Amino acid sequence: MKVTVDQVKCVAAGHCVMHAADVFDQRDEDGIVVLLDADPPDELADDVRQAAAVCPAMAIHIEE
Repeated sequence: MKVTVDQVKCVAAGHCVMHAADVFDQRDEDGIVVLLDADPPDELADDVRQAAAVCPAMAIHIEE
């Protein structure tokens, strides 16, 4: 799994962090997504998929 984020699209809702805190974080100054792990381990794959699914800006992209 390869994960990318589009910080320009991000609306700082924080859903990604709630679902996959080991993979996503938010910048302190504006809440925009920060990708912590572009190649997360298999055990986090479902969490990452859920984070992408609930992202209101569709700013998370996954390549399987």
